[in-house]
Amino acid sequence: MPNPKRRHSRSRRGKRRAHDFLRPVNPSICPNCQMPKASHQACANCGFYKGKAVIKGEEEF
Repeated sequence: MPNPKRRHSRSRRGKRRAHDFLRPVNPSICPNCQMPKASHQACANCGFYKGKAVIKGEEEF
């Protein structure tokens, strides 16, 4: 197997890793209780997803 003859510099390593970072999650607003929630997931506060109760949350229905 071939081996590298010279080591890569810090700048070349950084250029390669420039796209490896994670982007922060942008929360959306729950239309039922107006609390922030993750996209495409049921609301942790009220348990609604797409206008339907799928999880029993803290609020009473």
